[in-house]
Amino acid sequence: MFTACATLVVITAGALVTSNDAGLSVPDWPTSFGYLVKVPHFVGGVRYEWSHRMVAGTLGVLTLAIAIWTLWVEHRRWLRWLAIGALCTFITQATLGGMTVRFFQPPWLSTAHATVAQTFFCIAVAIALFTGRHWVEDPEQDHPRVEFDPRHPSLFTLTLLSVVVLYVQLILGGMFRHHGMSWWPHVLNAATVSFVLAWTAIRAISVYSNIDAVRRPAIVMLSLLITQLFLGFAAFLTRVAWGQGAVQPELPMVASTVAHVAVGALLLATTVVLAIQVWRNLPVALAERVPQPQRGVSAA
Repeated sequence: MFTACATLVVITAGALVTSNDAGLSVPDWPTSFGYLVKVPHFVGGVRYEWSHRMVAGTLGVLTLAIAIWTLWVEHRRWLRWLAIGALCTFITQATLGGMTVRFFQPPWLSTAHATVAQTFFCIAVAIALFTGRHWVEDPEQDHPRVEFDPRHPSLFTLTLLSVVVLYVQLILGGMFRHHGMSWWPHVLNAATVSFVLAWTAIRAISVYSNIDAVRRPAIVMLSLLITQLFLGFAAFLTRVAWGQGAVQPELPMVASTVAHVAVGALLLATTVVLAIQVWRNLPVALAERVPQPQRGVSAA
């Protein structure tokens, strides 16, 4: 859980770097002005870029520790592989971050850096979920309450679609923030994201309110979606409508944009958690294989 929270701090620090146009304030990588750990003079955007690198380095140590510890003590093979995947994702993320400096921040590379960062955040949250006391020790999690989902599309399909449209929105937003495209594809896709996520959350809350593992992340997802829409509107006003001619980034634009990025990361991770819980508690393919008489007994 601590590593997941630290990842959100790193994502927020990265948003501060981009929002303050501080991406190339430290011109070398992996060193900073020729040093690995020496604190430079905090002039201009150096404070944002150097701080982002330091908290990211700390996150790397935490990720390595989790990977080693998981391989040492965890009996679930799939979780050991997930820990290795987390470490590989972090290494990829660090490499992309260095390449953005080396190649002077091309939009596609900076967007890939942001996308992999949020992917790592989702993996960290998933590991926290799988190793949590409620998942490991709670009898209801060991033998979760299973209800078949006969609806079309199934709730699991909707959660996967929600993750996909959020990734598309993340990429479009990253390209806009890094000056690779206009703002309107990101704004238009926001309508699609809102529709799909609202459909998914309302289905989960209204139909499966008796399953806490499904209802709770659905409520959080819907709440974050509403918050994200307000923050997106504020970011649009301060960045596009009012701040287009600003000589340097102004505080309202920086604050709204950074909050928009952070809540977006939370929204994506919550949607992933909902997908995991739906997959665990609401099987669809199994229901289609079970003969009709047996299905009724199992559902009961």
